[in-house]
Amino acid sequence: MIERKNQMEIATYQKAKKGNYYSGDSFFYEELEDGFICALADGLGSGEIAMNSSEAAIEVIKNNKSAPLDDLVDLCNKAMAGTNIRGCVLGILRVDYVEQSYAYSSLGNISVIMVAKDGKKERNIPVPGYLSGVPHKVKVHNGPLEEGSIFFMFSDGVDEHQLTKEFYNHRTMDLTVDWYKRQENKMNDDTTLIAMKYKGEVS
Repeated sequence: MIERKNQMEIATYQKAKKGNYYSGDSFFYEELEDGFICALADGLGSGEIAMNSSEAAIEVIKNNKSAPLDDLVDLCNKAMAGTNIRGCVLGILRVDYVEQSYAYSSLGNISVIMVAKDGKKERNIPVPGYLSGVPHKVKVHNGPLEEGSIFFMFSDGVDEHQLTKEFYNHRTMDLTVDWYKRQENKMNDDTTLIAMKYKGEVS
């Protein structure tokens, strides 16, 4: 099922690791007046303690949506110093409607893929490591925003090669996400997949 915003369409899938009630993955997205932000955090370990770590990072992002991406990562890192928190990996995507650009940053095994309207794929190379309160250098990747561009953000429970194959087979992000939902009995890790399409301004 696709959620339609003013200039973005979003489809999501999330499943906890087999045998666990809680997922260690947490995510958040919101369309703002001048853009869109999405974040995905994967807490270290599994179950409730992993969920506590990922939710702590997402809460920071919800409260600082307009901060630059590198500052957001730094704020999330500082939040990992709390009790009952082990740390997390993190990916953040920001789309700027005014500047017609996008930017993303990721640390650890959160992946971001951008597929242009012509089918050309751009994949990020995450910075190794995780947020634990220890200072980290992060890279922010920037690019021009084009109508019809699709972004996939996902945790390590998603097989990137299979994701790419299914997308090029189906050619729509919602059918790709639906395919993942049908495979949930085969998944042995916390799994989160977020697909986002930039529609452009509605006239």
